[in-house]
Amino acid sequence: MGRPFQTLDVFTETALAGNPLAVVLDASGLDDARMQAIAAEFNLSETVFVFEPRNAINTARVRIFTPKRELPFAGHPTIGTAALIAHRRAPDLLAAQDLRIVLEETVGDVICSARHRQGHALAAYFELPKLPKRLDGKAPSKAEIAAGLGLEVADIGFGAHEPSLYSAGAPYLFVPIRSLGAIGRAAPGAMAWATKDGPATYLYTSEVAGDGSAYHARMFAPAWGVTEDPATGSAAAAFAGVVHAFDRPSDGEHTLTIEQGVEMGRPSLIVLGLTIEAGALDAATIGGSVVILSSGSLEL
Repeated sequence: MGRPFQTLDVFTETALAGNPLAVVLDASGLDDARMQAIAAEFNLSETVFVFEPRNAINTARVRIFTPKRELPFAGHPTIGTAALIAHRRAPDLLAAQDLRIVLEETVGDVICSARHRQGHALAAYFELPKLPKRLDGKAPSKAEIAAGLGLEVADIGFGAHEPSLYSAGAPYLFVPIRSLGAIGRAAPGAMAWATKDGPATYLYTSEVAGDGSAYHARMFAPAWGVTEDPATGSAAAAFAGVVHAFDRPSDGEHTLTIEQGVEMGRPSLIVLGLTIEAGALDAATIGGSVVILSSGSLEL
């Protein structure tokens, strides 16, 4: 039977930029193996499968697959799916006001807001269902990281930033890189830490290519079937913990733009919002724009 799907570009206002996403809009009856095979067929960093919600008050239940594994949570699938569902179900209302979308993900219910104003791309943002947590265990040494990325030890670290392990639903090794030149030279090699269930590798530097950006990033996850990702919302969510730990932002609300995908020719902008109270990270949001690229049907 035909299953409608759409493909999107997320974290961009321009088609053929940002992070591509496939959304299968009716996944009823598909088992785990079938969904994994479909995700491998699309061969995008993530594919979303939409089901009826378990709790009728919510909008939908979703499952997220890379070409090689299921993820309990991911950012650009959440942003893209929330914006797409709002656009399909209530386009006129969406043009007049923000719409609340609640997606049931493996990590928990994710509360999103979608918007579409005249003259602007679709957009959405969500509140982190779980605040970032520093993971147990020690990060690999700078020498190990440099060898795995084809860099020099001197390229690792800047300011107070040191390699660290954080998760806000998916695990990442965060690697601070001293310059744009160094981050551009990085390439995934033999990374012993990067197993299928282990952390993906997120590189970041405070040297940026675009006006208004706070950080420039790259993400490698070959064991997940993603050699490099143009934009990684789940990593940006966990990065809130890194920013809090190493930058020590003052109490109040902060908005940071992270640029990613530049080296891939798919520039992306991820908006990270932080709320700091009494020195602690109290809340965080991830947001970005969405472009609908194509529509089709899976004859499955």
